[in-house]
Amino acid sequence: MTRKKKRAIIIATAVAILNLAGILVVRAMRENVVFFHTPSDIAEGRIIAGARTRVGGLVERDSVVRQPNGLDIAFRITDGRNAIDVNYQGILPDLFREEQGVVAEGSIENGAFRAATILAKHDENYMPREVADALKKGAP
Repeated sequence: MTRKKKRAIIIATAVAILNLAGILVVRAMRENVVFFHTPSDIAEGRIIAGARTRVGGLVERDSVVRQPNGLDIAFRITDGRNAIDVNYQGILPDLFREEQGVVAEGSIENGAFRAATILAKHDENYMPREVADALKKGAP
């Protein structure tokens, strides 16, 4: 075998391996592409109770209830059409407040969302595009 043929085989093998790796990465990412679901998705039964997921929307005004221990918090997330109760135990992000965008990660338990993590928007002008789009769809 000539030097040129060996080089061509090595290059073709490397390209095939890179393509396979790329396909595997895209397939893995495709399964995890959903950033969050809206309260309307939950109301329509698109989310299975007990399955770990994310719920996004706005924190409803006057819905935040803090327990005396300071760590147990209950509030409602809305998308303009539907709302879901969220229970969280822990310290909330500094930027968490009513009528602001939030994404909660956890699962549905007994008709309410039990959050393990709360993500709040990071500055005064930012709202994740997905949250904004979902709110536009849900607005009457």
